Amino acid sequence: MFKKCVICGKNEVSGSIIVRKGLAKKKGGTGKKISRVSKRTFFANLQKMRIIIDNHPQKAYVCTKCIKKGRVQKA
Repeated sequence: MFKKCVICGKNEVSGSIIVRKGLAKKKGGTGKKISRVSKRTFFANLQKMRIIIDNHPQKAYVCTKCIKKGRVQKA
Protein backbone atom coordinates (compact mmCIF):
# COMPACT_ATOMS: atom_id res chain seq x y z
CA MET A 1 0.00 0.00 0.00
CA PHE A 2 1.27 3.46 -0.89
CA LYS A 3 1.86 5.43 2.31
CA LYS A 4 0.15 8.81 2.08
CA CYS A 5 -1.67 10.99 4.63
CA VAL A 6 -5.42 10.68 4.03
CA ILE A 7 -6.05 14.20 5.44
CA CYS A 8 -3.47 16.45 3.75
CA GLY A 9 -1.95 14.13 1.11
CA LYS A 10 1.63 14.35 2.41
CA ASN A 11 3.88 11.55 1.11
CA GLU A 12 7.52 10.79 0.28
CA VAL A 13 9.80 13.37 -1.37
CA SER A 14 13.03 12.61 -3.25
CA GLY A 15 16.26 14.47 -2.58
CA SER A 16 20.04 14.07 -2.45
CA ILE A 17 22.78 13.10 -0.03
CA ILE A 18 25.68 15.50 -0.63
CA VAL A 19 29.09 14.42 0.71
CA ARG A 20 31.58 17.26 1.17
CA LYS A 21 35.32 16.94 1.83
CA GLY A 22 38.04 19.42 2.73
CA LEU A 23 38.69 22.03 5.37
CA ALA A 24 36.50 25.14 5.45
CA LYS A 25 38.05 28.43 4.30
CA LYS A 26 37.40 30.12 7.65
CA LYS A 27 39.42 27.33 9.31
CA GLY A 28 42.41 27.86 7.00
CA GLY A 29 41.60 25.38 4.23
CA THR A 30 40.90 25.79 0.52
CA GLY A 31 37.16 25.27 0.96
CA LYS A 32 34.70 22.41 1.00
CA LYS A 33 34.34 20.42 -2.22
CA ILE A 34 31.45 18.15 -3.18
CA SER A 35 32.86 14.64 -3.61
CA ARG A 36 29.68 12.71 -4.47
CA VAL A 37 25.93 13.05 -4.68
CA SER A 38 23.51 10.15 -4.35
CA LYS A 39 19.72 10.00 -4.39
CA ARG A 40 17.63 9.35 -1.28
CA THR A 41 14.00 9.53 -0.16
CA PHE A 42 12.53 11.62 2.66
CA PHE A 43 9.52 9.92 4.25
CA ALA A 44 6.73 11.78 6.05
CA ASN A 45 6.11 10.89 9.71
CA LEU A 46 2.98 8.80 9.16
CA GLN A 47 1.13 6.88 11.87
CA LYS A 48 -1.39 4.12 11.20
CA MET A 49 -4.47 4.74 13.33
CA ARG A 50 -8.21 4.16 13.45
CA ILE A 51 -10.06 7.31 12.39
CA ILE A 52 -13.59 8.15 11.32
CA ILE A 53 -13.92 8.58 7.54
CA ASP A 54 -17.45 9.17 6.14
CA ASN A 55 -19.02 8.20 9.50
CA HIS A 56 -17.24 4.79 9.47
CA PRO A 57 -14.16 3.81 11.50
CA GLN A 58 -11.24 2.83 9.28
CA LYS A 59 -7.50 2.25 9.66
CA ALA A 60 -5.53 4.84 7.72
CA TYR A 61 -2.17 6.59 7.62
CA VAL A 62 -2.19 10.10 9.11
CA CYS A 63 0.78 12.46 9.43
CA THR A 64 1.72 13.71 12.89
CA LYS A 65 1.12 17.34 11.90
CA CYS A 66 -2.55 16.58 11.22
CA ILE A 67 -2.81 14.69 14.52
CA LYS A 68 -1.31 17.62 16.46
CA LYS A 69 -3.59 20.16 14.74
CA GLY A 70 -6.67 18.10 15.63
CA ARG A 71 -7.85 17.50 12.07
CA VAL A 72 -8.45 13.81 12.89
CA GLN A 73 -11.39 12.35 14.79
CA LYS A 74 -10.28 9.13 16.49
CA ALA A 75 -12.59 6.11 16.30
